Amino acid sequence: MRRRAFRAPGRPHGRRPDMGRLHEPLHMLPGHQQQLTSLILAATKSIVPDAEPAVLLERPKIASHGDLATNVAMQLAKPARRNPRELAQQIIDAVVAQPGADALIASAEVAGPGFINFRLTKAAHQAVLDAIRQEGEQFGTQPVRNEKILVEFVSANPTGPLHVGHARQAALGDSLCRVLATQGYDVTREFYYNDAGNQIDNLAISVQARAKGIEPDSPDFPADGYKGDYIVDIARDFAAKATVQAADGESVTATGDIDNLDDIRRFAVAYLRREQDLDLQAFGLKFDNFYLESSLYSSGRVEQTVRALTEAGHTYEQDGALWLRTTELGTGDDKDRVMRKSEGGYTYFVPDVAYHVAKWERGFHHAVNIQGSDHHGTVARVRAGLQGLNLGIPKDYPAYILHKMVKVVRDGAEVKISKRAGSYVTMRDLIDWVGQDAVRFFLVQRRADSEFVFDIDLALSKSEENPVYYIQYAHARICSMLAQASQDAVAVDQADASPLTAASEIALLQRLAEYPAVIALAAKELAPHHIAFWLRDCASDFHTWYNSERVLVDDEALKLARLRLASATRQVLAMGLNLLGVSAPERM
Repeated sequence: MRRRAFRAPGRPHGRRPDMGRLHEPLHMLPGHQQQLTSLILAATKSIVPDAEPAVLLERPKIASHGDLATNVAMQLAKPARRNPRELAQQIIDAVVAQPGADALIASAEVAGPGFINFRLTKAAHQAVLDAIRQEGEQFGTQPVRNEKILVEFVSANPTGPLHVGHARQAALGDSLCRVLATQGYDVTREFYYNDAGNQIDNLAISVQARAKGIEPDSPDFPADGYKGDYIVDIARDFAAKATVQAADGESVTATGDIDNLDDIRRFAVAYLRREQDLDLQAFGLKFDNFYLESSLYSSGRVEQTVRALTEAGHTYEQDGALWLRTTELGTGDDKDRVMRKSEGGYTYFVPDVAYHVAKWERGFHHAVNIQGSDHHGTVARVRAGLQGLNLGIPKDYPAYILHKMVKVVRDGAEVKISKRAGSYVTMRDLIDWVGQDAVRFFLVQRRADSEFVFDIDLALSKSEENPVYYIQYAHARICSMLAQASQDAVAVDQADASPLTAASEIALLQRLAEYPAVIALAAKELAPHHIAFWLRDCASDFHTWYNSERVLVDDEALKLARLRLASATRQVLAMGLNLLGVSAPERM
């Protein structure tokens, strides 16, 4: 088999120290973590009967010190009035003396002022292959918990094509939904259409102007009008009395009357909803539900919300405006906020409060909003409004992920203009340039609150510096290896793992054992970038192993064991990529 050298980089391309993991997952299966924790608790109970320590297992700062470390002896030293190092040794003796400990623990030693470092047995590391075989596609998942969660994301104004900020929301939101589903949640993806307000009015008058032949550089063109080529397309189709079907199935036929602004508005909104839906389809994203802001007004929900807050005594009149006492509602707002302006009309956060009441009443007692960082001021106001309604809604409802915008770079220069949109790079532009896989991975590989430069040239490169290519190549390489081996799949799947003792094999086994903890962490912190980091690290460990140990050796037992390790790695890489909505090709 031809072996192409593919180096394992020390750190994924462009990773900055402040963009790394918040926590390092343990190199062990959850079951083994629970077993070791139980052994330690039993040992401490026998030595300090009244103690109830919190057993925290962590990776030692220096890898050579072992697989796991705990400070439990240092916690107990003071209340037990014992020397922490002596107590640590006594705990070690009590742990290893318990039945079953020798199958899990290879060695344990006292370190520093009283830490206990553990090394796991090779059999404990190899056990991950049994877990992957037994659990299959469910490896790392949790049982159904009968809890609904609504994730709202993208939620663009239907005034133009989706831009790269919306693309980042799409990548974050869809990945997060996939991750939450692995943890047993009943997940709903929702798109909230802001189809009311001044921006929609500007859209309508922009289309009307182009329908009348007024060019964007004309003094008669609306000052706040939209100037992209898509406005011309809408105006042309409106004049032609075309029919469009919006994402929720509603059909709208243009009247062709360019003097009827209401007709233009209705057609333009439906047209752009359809265009945005096509963008989402190109991204491979399907929403479960679409919710219209306009429905909050037509159903009376906005008026009901304002009336309820007024009756509860949380509003007051000043300077002709209606204000909400947000500073008194315990959500950290620094000043009261206007709800109804003096000239009439509600401020933008009022329908947001009504919308979140609707979420709660629909049974979504867990909700996550993914929005741009420019929505930071909305958080306290919406939560304050919800608290003022006395519906039993928690103060931290909903949860927010506020992402920073994306800068697109090609040939070392920033790309800002899209002819289609007029003033910004669109989601469709990115997909057309680099493909859906690269767009999804690149936009989720950093923490949402970090600034990100999308390098088009890097996304197109076929090198280890391109994380998508690097991970997908690992998967394809394994597929090629398994095909060339022509071994019976059952024989590989059931092969004895005990020959896997090389350092690079243990490192890869440890990485696979992290997977359940990584996806659990990503769900807990609403941070799918943890999975992107893990995939890169797993691919790196695989390439290191592949380049240091021959797989198709003469020793049949060793060959089957290594093929089993490769097969398990392929399976988990594919599962991780799927959580990010990225394909796992068998050939590249």
